[in-house]
Amino acid sequence: LQDCSTFQSEDIGRGVSWLKSRNRAWWLTSWQIVMDRYPVLGERIVVSTWPYDFKGIYGYRNFTIQDEAGAYLVRANSVWFFFDTLQGRPVRVQDEDVSGYGTLQPRLEMDYAPRHIALPEVCEERVPLVVAKHHIDTNHHVNNAQYVEIARELLPEDFQIGQLRAEYKKAAVLGDRIYPRISFTDDGAAAALCGEDKSPYAVIWLGRRREENHD
Repeated sequence: LQDCSTFQSEDIGRGVSWLKSRNRAWWLTSWQIVMDRYPVLGERIVVSTWPYDFKGIYGYRNFTIQDEAGAYLVRANSVWFFFDTLQGRPVRVQDEDVSGYGTLQPRLEMDYAPRHIALPEVCEERVPLVVAKHHIDTNHHVNNAQYVEIARELLPEDFQIGQLRAEYKKAAVLGDRIYPRISFTDDGAAAALCGEDKSPYAVIWLGRRREENHD
């Protein structure tokens, strides 16, 4: 999904180099990803993305993965904010920044969850880890997908993910120490990936997949 949005931005001339030349970056604040069906090995899929709104400092983007018949495998929503890398603060989106996207497409039909994820009160403490080079993205922060991978490592082997939500609080950088904490419920698990001050870099909700499936 990340690659798909990157490819679109590059295709319309609003990619990484264009943003960097203007001291701008899009930073992700939250994900919601619903797995309707897992694809099978060798299955042909279509990955799509489109922005459906820009408001103030925020951009809103949907994603889908479909099979050849057009049925949804994955539906997703994401919220981003526009950042001035020189001033170190969020800035409002201007027409020039997004004009290449053309007419905005309608918002995808799905059950939209709140952006904020409640922190678990009672958690299991897990082994801390140190941010390494392979965790880092083009903004010199831990890539958003890496937080999800860290959270997935905390799950038991038989846990199948049916929905993923991620809220990003602050950016971890090379050499930072991350302290994972996780809490399990009947319908999923909430993981807080915290710094040494116990405040979270990211909170990840991993919903259990329902028994009914199409495998």
